[in-house]
Amino acid sequence: MSTGHPLRVGIVVFDDAEELDVVGPFDVLTAWAGTSALRPEVVTFSRDGAGVRCAKGLRLLPDTSRDEVGPLHVLVHPGGRGTRPLAHDPEHLAWVRATRRTTALMTSVCTGALVYAAAGLLAGRPATTHWAAVDELAALDPSVLVDTEARFVDDGDVVTSAGVSAGIDMALHLVARLDSREAARDVRRQIQYDPAPPV
Repeated sequence: MSTGHPLRVGIVVFDDAEELDVVGPFDVLTAWAGTSALRPEVVTFSRDGAGVRCAKGLRLLPDTSRDEVGPLHVLVHPGGRGTRPLAHDPEHLAWVRATRRTTALMTSVCTGALVYAAAGLLAGRPATTHWAAVDELAALDPSVLVDTEARFVDDGDVVTSAGVSAGIDMALHLVARLDSREAARDVRRQIQYDPAPPV
């Protein structure tokens, strides 16, 4: 598959996506793109290319539309309240399945895993999601081997992460996996991600 770039990463955005689910991985991956010899391209896109309003009110204007984004090597599907209607939207689920056939690595943040489960991507596989959505994930597909402890679960061609800030950890893992641990450490240092919560 030729994409015009050695690596193309797409982040799908939608109404009621959780803000940090989108911008956490975006910040990690674009920081990596700015320094990596692999020259990864990171693009955002919505269903029709129009702007979206995230769960807490942040408005985002994506780069392009779902139909125009072109081939990707990696898809990042955020979570948030907006995943509940998407998990029951036949058009969106059909798009996820079609994207799976052409995209080497499907990743999700938080309740993005609910959409993947509804699309059949997680059947019989280990996965994780936000702690408050574990029962929803199991209800959508009881065959999913839900990991309630992991920050992220890498099952080869599908990587899922737990709630919200865990998307940053997953994105750093993607940098380490696709480039090197040294590159991931450089990105972590660049964004000064060194969690030490005061509470």
